[in-house]
Amino acid sequence: MLEVTAKGFGFVAPTGQSALAGGKDIFIARSDLGGAVHGDTVAVRLLGTGRGRQEGVVCRVLQRAWTQVCGIFSASPAGGFIVPDNERLSQSFVVGRTDALAKNADGLAVLAEILDYGSESRQAQAKIVQILGDPLDAAVQERMALFAAGLATAFPKAVLAEVAALPELSECEPGREDLRHLPHVTIDGGDARDFDDAICVARAAEGGFMLYVSIADVSHYVRPGSAVDREAYRRGTSVYLPGRVLPMLPERLSNDLCSLMPDVPRPAFTAILRFDAAGRRTGQRFTKSLIQSARRCTYAEIDRLLFQDGAPPAHAPAAILPMLKLARSLARLLKAQRLTRGGLEFDAPEPEVELQGGRVVAIRRAARTGAHMLIEDCMLAANEAVAETLARARQPVLYRIHEAPDPEKLEIFADAARSLGLRLPSGAPDSGWVAQVLALSADLPQAYMISNLLLRSMLQARYSPENLGHFGLAADTYLHFTSPIRRYPDLIAHRVLQAWLQREQAAMAAADLAEAGLHLSRCERRAIELERDVLARMAVLCLHGREGESFGATISGLSSFGLYLDLEASGISGGVPMSLLPADYYLLDKRRHRLIGERHGRIFQLGDVVQARLESADITTRRLVFSLA
Repeated sequence: MLEVTAKGFGFVAPTGQSALAGGKDIFIARSDLGGAVHGDTVAVRLLGTGRGRQEGVVCRVLQRAWTQVCGIFSASPAGGFIVPDNERLSQSFVVGRTDALAKNADGLAVLAEILDYGSESRQAQAKIVQILGDPLDAAVQERMALFAAGLATAFPKAVLAEVAALPELSECEPGREDLRHLPHVTIDGGDARDFDDAICVARAAEGGFMLYVSIADVSHYVRPGSAVDREAYRRGTSVYLPGRVLPMLPERLSNDLCSLMPDVPRPAFTAILRFDAAGRRTGQRFTKSLIQSARRCTYAEIDRLLFQDGAPPAHAPAAILPMLKLARSLARLLKAQRLTRGGLEFDAPEPEVELQGGRVVAIRRAARTGAHMLIEDCMLAANEAVAETLARARQPVLYRIHEAPDPEKLEIFADAARSLGLRLPSGAPDSGWVAQVLALSADLPQAYMISNLLLRSMLQARYSPENLGHFGLAADTYLHFTSPIRRYPDLIAHRVLQAWLQREQAAMAAADLAEAGLHLSRCERRAIELERDVLARMAVLCLHGREGESFGATISGLSSFGLYLDLEASGISGGVPMSLLPADYYLLDKRRHRLIGERHGRIFQLGDVVQARLESADITTRRLVFSLA
């Protein structure tokens, strides 16, 4: 498959056995695309190796990725043209004057059928099939982003029919352990409906703690090879967008049959973990179970109850308050154990978008709170326990691996950190070294910047049947088990663990696992890219019409093209092109991460706080351009 960058050149990822064998991507120059566009399946003739990479030329388009194009239509006397919303589709598409919808579509977002991709001597042509609406509407921008990502929102009829026929399990069938007597609770966001994990903590008989992590038993309803299973695998993951979720499973499963709602019996897969008084795991067992959540808690409620000073809320759950306090104590010990061994704790607030009537009214930084971390610590413990158990049993499974960062990237980070005034610890840059850096910077004004730069230097975690450990967690063995409603790798882990417990044959062959690891890692990357794309669109909508306003910002990057900024209040990113900097000839000091004005000596340094004036918020390019106030 061809992947075209925003700069116009592309890469072809090998498929089949070449991909599984670790075949490297093939570089395709802009002039060698041969009329192919982003996403096309192509045949490539290899040219040899240049600049340390394999290069090739597209000799044939085997399958077009796009039969339709989405973009903003501009009318003209001859009909008009569509500028594709996807920046990796570089050509515009001409619309004829006879197009029935064109007369009412000027300036609006449209969906069009591609009639002809064009050539060097012929313009690409399209026919409008649907007017999507005002490109300044958040819902319209979301639809455009979904189209660009190639994601369908609706489930096939066969899948919905299969799910509709599923009987609800509300009684404890043979082979399940009845755990309804335990005061499990779920802790999620206020608008969550898919409750896939619940916890309960008790004192162990010999001292220490018993942690029950009960996970929705999706495998009970989603059988291998079924229509819903094939669709879940194709999607790979749920995608979370502002005010909306694109679920991996149909709502009857994700929000009903599998959701651990309060006061309703639900099948689960429970990890029962024993810890000593210091938070070290001393034992574990796993069982299919039937649980009944005692309460649906929100992060905000738990924060007020356990992590904020002052009197508890009037509706405080007195019956389960001792259990929640015990969970808080255990979570703190689990975190301390993880940090002691070199696990990383990044401070990276997520942007939160507020919508009203189709308009973006605000974007703000949403920091991780004590309640978020409590649940996270419990889930990490369960995931690691399952991973270690299956690894010791030599059961083929998909691990969640996170390889050590490239030393060159860490050196670039180290230069940036020094430029921000941080004295770096000595020693080799392993996970322990990185943890020390985060600890040393925790109380500095530049803490967020340093954390962000470190994240950029890290490799992306992925799924693989080969256990390569998890650098960020400083874990020798790790996998995903705790979110099977929204992640397919977790469903695989459930099936493998169940097969091992029942002494049955492995759930998936090694070759199938290798292919699944590649596919599901790509699904995850696609979801991340979509979430980032939607956020960029929402940021432009948020600031559209506010040209001329000034904002506090931090310089988050520098290049020969100018400055990159993060707005302080929202985390929205934008840039100051070189042409809008104070008049001078600027030299880029890459090692010290600064721009230096040669004539007037003005210096712009990574981490500097500045006032930025908004010059443009372009919805077509999704770029925010600033100058310095």
